[in-house]
Amino acid sequence: MKKYIIFLLLVQPLLTFAQVASYQITSYNVEGTKAPNTHYLGTAWLNTMMQENNSLPYNITKATFKANSTLDWHKHATPQTLIVVEGRGYYQEKGKDPIVIKQGDILVCDKDIEHWHASSKENNITYLALYGGKLPTIWTEVLTQEYYDNVAEKLKNK
Repeated sequence: MKKYIIFLLLVQPLLTFAQVASYQITSYNVEGTKAPNTHYLGTAWLNTMMQENNSLPYNITKATFKANSTLDWHKHATPQTLIVVEGRGYYQEKGKDPIVIKQGDILVCDKDIEHWHASSKENNITYLALYGGKLPTIWTEVLTQEYYDNVAEKLKNK
Protein backbone atom coordinates (compact mmCIF):
# COMPACT_ATOMS: atom_id res chain seq x y z
CA MET A 1 0.00 0.00 0.00
CA LYS A 2 2.86 2.35 0.85
CA LYS A 3 4.36 1.82 -2.63
CA TYR A 4 0.97 2.56 -4.20
CA ILE A 5 0.65 5.86 -2.31
CA ILE A 6 4.19 6.89 -3.25
CA PHE A 7 3.47 5.97 -6.88
CA LEU A 8 0.29 8.11 -6.86
CA LEU A 9 2.12 11.03 -5.30
CA LEU A 10 4.78 10.87 -8.02
CA VAL A 11 2.41 10.34 -10.94
CA GLN A 12 -0.41 12.68 -9.90
CA PRO A 13 1.44 15.90 -10.86
CA LEU A 14 2.11 14.47 -14.33
CA LEU A 15 -1.55 13.62 -14.77
CA THR A 16 -2.58 17.06 -13.62
CA PHE A 17 -0.28 18.80 -16.13
CA ALA A 18 -1.39 16.47 -18.91
CA GLN A 19 -5.04 17.32 -18.25
CA VAL A 20 -4.52 21.09 -17.95
CA ALA A 21 -3.19 21.51 -21.49
CA SER A 22 -5.91 22.38 -23.98
CA TYR A 23 -5.65 21.75 -27.67
CA GLN A 24 -7.54 23.34 -30.50
CA ILE A 25 -8.22 20.52 -32.94
CA THR A 26 -10.16 20.73 -36.17
CA SER A 27 -10.59 18.01 -38.75
CA TYR A 28 -9.84 18.09 -42.44
CA ASN A 29 -12.32 15.23 -42.84
CA VAL A 30 -15.34 17.37 -41.93
CA GLU A 31 -17.16 18.50 -45.06
CA GLY A 32 -18.15 21.75 -43.39
CA THR A 33 -21.19 23.93 -43.90
CA LYS A 34 -23.09 24.31 -47.13
CA ALA A 35 -22.40 27.84 -48.28
CA PRO A 36 -25.35 30.11 -49.12
CA ASN A 37 -25.70 30.76 -52.86
CA THR A 38 -24.66 34.38 -52.58
CA HIS A 39 -21.58 34.78 -54.78
CA TYR A 40 -21.40 31.57 -56.73
CA LEU A 41 -23.29 29.17 -58.97
CA GLY A 42 -23.86 25.55 -57.95
CA THR A 43 -23.08 23.89 -54.62
CA ALA A 44 -20.17 24.59 -52.27
CA TRP A 45 -19.15 23.38 -48.82
CA LEU A 46 -16.84 25.38 -46.54
CA ASN A 47 -14.87 24.16 -43.52
CA THR A 48 -13.07 26.95 -41.64
CA MET A 49 -10.13 24.94 -40.33
CA MET A 50 -8.11 27.71 -38.67
CA GLN A 51 -8.79 31.40 -38.17
CA GLU A 52 -6.33 34.25 -38.00
CA ASN A 53 -5.28 35.02 -34.43
CA ASN A 54 -2.29 36.41 -32.53
CA SER A 55 -0.04 33.49 -33.44
CA LEU A 56 -1.43 32.64 -36.89
CA PRO A 57 -1.44 35.51 -39.41
CA TYR A 58 -3.88 33.88 -41.86
CA ASN A 59 -7.01 31.72 -42.21
CA ILE A 60 -7.18 28.22 -43.64
CA THR A 61 -10.47 27.22 -45.24
CA LYS A 62 -11.23 23.92 -46.95
CA ALA A 63 -13.63 24.50 -49.85
CA THR A 64 -15.35 21.80 -51.87
CA PHE A 65 -17.20 22.81 -55.00
CA LYS A 66 -19.41 20.20 -56.61
CA ALA A 67 -19.10 19.73 -60.38
CA ASN A 68 -20.40 22.65 -62.44
CA SER A 69 -20.01 25.19 -59.60
CA THR A 70 -18.12 28.48 -59.61
CA LEU A 71 -17.36 31.59 -57.58
CA ASP A 72 -18.01 35.11 -58.83
CA TRP A 73 -15.13 37.45 -59.63
CA HIS A 74 -13.54 38.68 -56.41
CA LYS A 75 -10.34 39.93 -54.81
CA HIS A 76 -8.70 39.94 -51.39
CA ALA A 77 -6.80 42.58 -49.41
CA THR A 78 -4.03 40.00 -48.81
CA PRO A 79 -2.46 37.38 -51.07
CA GLN A 80 -4.39 34.12 -51.33
CA THR A 81 -2.84 30.68 -51.78
CA LEU A 82 -4.93 27.81 -53.14
CA ILE A 83 -3.70 24.25 -52.61
CA VAL A 84 -5.75 21.83 -54.72
CA VAL A 85 -6.05 18.60 -52.75
CA GLU A 86 -8.58 16.78 -54.91
CA GLY A 87 -10.37 17.08 -58.22
CA ARG A 88 -10.16 19.38 -61.20
CA GLY A 89 -11.30 22.92 -61.84
CA TYR A 90 -10.64 26.31 -63.42
CA TYR A 91 -8.84 29.46 -62.31
CA GLN A 92 -8.61 32.87 -63.96
CA GLU A 93 -7.20 36.29 -63.12
CA LYS A 94 -8.65 39.40 -64.75
CA GLY A 95 -6.90 40.11 -68.07
CA LYS A 96 -5.42 36.59 -68.34
CA ASP A 97 -6.61 33.36 -69.93
CA PRO A 98 -8.35 30.79 -67.71
CA ILE A 99 -6.42 27.64 -66.82
CA VAL A 100 -7.18 24.13 -65.58
CA ILE A 101 -6.19 23.43 -61.99
CA LYS A 102 -5.93 19.93 -60.56
CA GLN A 103 -4.87 17.89 -57.55
CA GLY A 104 -1.37 18.89 -56.41
CA ASP A 105 -1.44 22.39 -57.91
CA ILE A 106 -0.58 25.38 -55.71
CA LEU A 107 -1.54 28.87 -56.88
CA VAL A 108 -0.71 32.21 -55.32
CA CYS A 109 -2.90 35.16 -56.19
CA ASP A 110 -1.46 38.53 -55.19
CA LYS A 111 -3.55 40.93 -53.15
CA ASP A 112 -6.10 43.08 -54.97
CA ILE A 113 -6.04 40.86 -58.10
CA GLU A 114 -9.53 40.09 -59.41
CA HIS A 115 -9.96 36.37 -60.01
CA TRP A 116 -12.35 33.43 -59.83
CA HIS A 117 -11.95 29.71 -59.27
CA ALA A 118 -14.30 26.81 -59.73
CA SER A 119 -14.84 23.10 -60.19
CA SER A 120 -14.87 21.78 -63.74
CA LYS A 121 -18.13 20.82 -65.45
CA GLU A 122 -17.55 17.12 -64.72
CA ASN A 123 -15.48 17.07 -61.51
CA ASN A 124 -15.71 18.27 -57.93
CA ILE A 125 -12.74 20.20 -56.59
CA THR A 126 -11.46 20.53 -53.04
CA TYR A 127 -8.79 23.04 -52.12
CA LEU A 128 -7.31 24.69 -49.07
CA ALA A 129 -7.42 28.49 -49.22
CA LEU A 130 -4.88 30.40 -47.13
CA TYR A 131 -5.50 34.14 -46.79
CA GLY A 132 -5.50 37.03 -44.35
CA GLY A 133 -8.84 37.33 -42.68
CA LYS A 134 -9.20 40.74 -41.10
CA LEU A 135 -10.80 42.26 -44.20
CA PRO A 136 -13.67 40.63 -46.10
CA THR A 137 -13.56 39.29 -49.65
CA ILE A 138 -14.48 41.99 -52.17
CA TRP A 139 -17.00 40.67 -54.70
CA THR A 140 -16.55 42.59 -57.95
CA GLU A 141 -18.63 41.05 -60.74
CA VAL A 142 -21.04 38.16 -61.31
CA LEU A 143 -19.57 35.27 -63.26
CA THR A 144 -22.41 34.14 -65.49
CA GLN A 145 -23.29 30.56 -66.38
CA GLU A 146 -22.70 31.47 -70.04
CA TYR A 147 -19.16 32.70 -69.32
CA TYR A 148 -18.40 29.61 -67.22
CA ASP A 149 -19.77 27.31 -69.94
CA ASN A 150 -17.53 29.02 -72.55
CA VAL A 151 -14.46 28.55 -70.33
CA ALA A 152 -15.39 24.89 -69.76
CA GLU A 153 -15.72 24.31 -73.50
CA LYS A 154 -12.40 26.05 -74.22
CA LEU A 155 -10.55 23.99 -71.56
CA LYS A 156 -12.36 20.68 -72.15
CA ASN A 157 -9.36 18.80 -73.57
CA LYS A 158 -6.58 20.40 -71.51
